[in-house]
Amino acid sequence: MNKYVAYFRVSTTKQGQSGLGLEAQQDAVKQYADSIIHSFTEIESGKNDSRIQLAAAIELCRTSGASLLIAKLDRLSRDAAFLMTIRKSGVDIVAADMPNCSTLEFGIKAVFAQYEREEISKRTKVALAAAKARGVKLGTKSPAISSAAGVAALQANADQFAQKVLPIIRDLKAAGYTSLRQIAAALTERQVQTVRGSTNWSASQVSNIIAREAA
Repeated sequence: MNKYVAYFRVSTTKQGQSGLGLEAQQDAVKQYADSIIHSFTEIESGKNDSRIQLAAAIELCRTSGASLLIAKLDRLSRDAAFLMTIRKSGVDIVAADMPNCSTLEFGIKAVFAQYEREEISKRTKVALAAAKARGVKLGTKSPAISSAAGVAALQANADQFAQKVLPIIRDLKAAGYTSLRQIAAALTERQVQTVRGSTNWSASQVSNIIAREAA
């Protein structure tokens, strides 16, 4: 029977404490295999390749002969060279969303993951620059709602902010981020500011933005 060491990664402490993004990874892994000898959870940006928990997971795979099991390839990294280095280290990597991936397909997926990260980053920067050029002040406090004018200003600010974030959300959807939680985690990882200036997004905040597009 095959043995597996599971590796999970979330980008922020808040996600780790709340289970945001983590639960979906755990569910995907559990559906794939029951024979998990140990699991490691990392709270770290995917941009950082020096990860203590990942190193420990790989070492356990080497000593036990287990395969490294992840929910999705991007939970390891979106850096093609880093992914291929792990692949060539002698540790078998299994992604629950593509379990029968060959070495060639793995390499193609790794390159695409890096390309996807770079393209989303570029579009995010362009969207932020365009919003700034239009005079949108991101992260500013909402106006007081003690009057009709205040309510109107609040609505205008929210609408303006939504128009800035919606292109980024559309790109994330096109890249395969289908759930509100996944989109929120991706926005958090890319440090896109919320309307209140935080970089920690929730699923409900994403839902509110999308709702404004449909309104």
